[in-house]
Amino acid sequence: MSINARVGGSFGGTHANREVLILPTGSAAALFVPPESRGLVLFAHGSGSSRFSPRNVGVAGALNRRGIATLLFDLLSPAEEFASSNVFDISLLATRLEAAMDWASAERSTRDHRIGLFGASTGAAAALVVGGRQATRVSAIVSRGGRPDLAGQALDRVRAPTLFIVGGADTGVLQLNEQAFARLRCPKELKVIPGATHLFPEFGAMDAVIGCAADWFERHLASPSASMQAAPHTGARHAI
Repeated sequence: MSINARVGGSFGGTHANREVLILPTGSAAALFVPPESRGLVLFAHGSGSSRFSPRNVGVAGALNRRGIATLLFDLLSPAEEFASSNVFDISLLATRLEAAMDWASAERSTRDHRIGLFGASTGAAAALVVGGRQATRVSAIVSRGGRPDLAGQALDRVRAPTLFIVGGADTGVLQLNEQAFARLRCPKELKVIPGATHLFPEFGAMDAVIGCAADWFERHLASPSASMQAAPHTGARHAI
């Protein structure tokens, strides 16, 4: 067991075998490593959320059932969340996500895992910034209702297969996703959930998000060659 971890119980309805503290940031986290897993997905939540986000926990549970490890953690401390400027400080959020990646790469149970990033809202921008900075370490990225436009020039440097999932009724965010999607030069797809709004509360919408995200990570974290061969570089836009 890592010196930074303590044994945990259940987490958001999913049995988390470990609760961990990510140093040096001190971020609280929940790590689930299924037997014989080969991939690890780190979650970067958006504004007003945390590692307890029911939507992210739902995605994590689906990944765990497919044999993919997950790390859900708090990007900001409770005190930091009071300052709204921190929520939109993409550089800060990306630095915290990189610290979590470094921790996972040093952790015995996950150090040999291929890494995927799942980001929501501003957390999606942080995931894309890290994907640009750490192109050789990140194997797949998924953005759920994200603000990829806030990743700026990092979009040009992302190499990992990237999936944007957006609600069809979330018109402003959909437009921003389409603009950012056009800038990506990696294997990519944009999936639109018809009639869904920003948090996907509509019947069946979140189930569709979970299915798309789980399929993407299962596909691209399966083997070293899968990530660059399984998706077209030109990208595609699909309505589900």
